[in-house]
Amino acid sequence: MRISARADYAVRAALQLADARDAGPLKAEAIAQAQDIPHKFLEGILNDMRRGGLVQSRRGGNGGYRLAKPAEAISIADVIRVVDGPLVSVRGVRPPELSYTGAARSLLPLWIALRANVREILDGVSLADVASAELPPQVAELTENPDSWTNP
Repeated sequence: MRISARADYAVRAALQLADARDAGPLKAEAIAQAQDIPHKFLEGILNDMRRGGLVQSRRGGNGGYRLAKPAEAISIADVIRVVDGPLVSVRGVRPPELSYTGAARSLLPLWIALRANVREILDGVSLADVASAELPPQVAELTENPDSWTNP
């Protein structure tokens, strides 16, 4: 699985908004500067997140962006889906729409299992979890294996 720069920036922007929820709306420039995200790229991401119902925007001197729902109600998967579409696809196709024959027949259940695990983790972690640095125990446990931190 590959996390795009767009998805990474979107999650980081959403976390910045979660962290500032009591401070009022944040300007895109402030989010971009705090997270080292290219401002113009962030504007497009924030517009997608607004259209997806994750953020609200307000114009004017006191305007800016804020989360449309509590951080506890927005999963990391919600953010990724809004800016990048389905969490797992194969050649741009969702796994249930695929079919294989012969020796590759059992590949489809593998892709389905992968999708189920990705969903379980990303749907099970909210912006509030990450912003508070308190990942759910089942997710934190996965990071305790030193092999998780190395590239084969």
